[in-house]
Amino acid sequence: MDSAKQPSAALWLALIAPAVLLGGAYVSQYVFGLYPCEMCMWQRYPHFAALAFAFIALVTGRRRRMWIALAALAILISGLIGAYHAGVEYGWWEGITTCSTLDLGDGDPLEAIMNAPLVRCDVAPWTLMGISLAGFNFLISTGVAAAIWALLRRKDT
Repeated sequence: MDSAKQPSAALWLALIAPAVLLGGAYVSQYVFGLYPCEMCMWQRYPHFAALAFAFIALVTGRRRRMWIALAALAILISGLIGAYHAGVEYGWWEGITTCSTLDLGDGDPLEAIMNAPLVRCDVAPWTLMGISLAGFNFLISTGVAAAIWALLRRKDT
């Protein structure tokens, strides 16, 4: 396989980073019971888009740099949403939603409503060294996006 067809470091980063971040979000939700609020869900959507862009770059090889750059942009957008969400959690500004989630499931809707966990966007359900999950998404996603763009500036990418 010639070097033009081989996946670059930027492409691997654009594939792996959003997959790991989404995996962590789903593990925290389904294994540790940290249910996402509405803004948590908003942060996931750009990561799915980033995966799609990176996958297109991997399989087509056409306009690879453009698709990788779009993946980096999507990752950055998730990070910026995370920054906004972290600001809401830290009380720096107010959020723009009611920020509650509700899964009615297949059973009795009234029972589902009464037993549903209330997940607020302005309360961090978990922190490490004072940084919430939204704050970590901001730090990791913006760093990854910057790294991808730096790698794309190299001539061999």
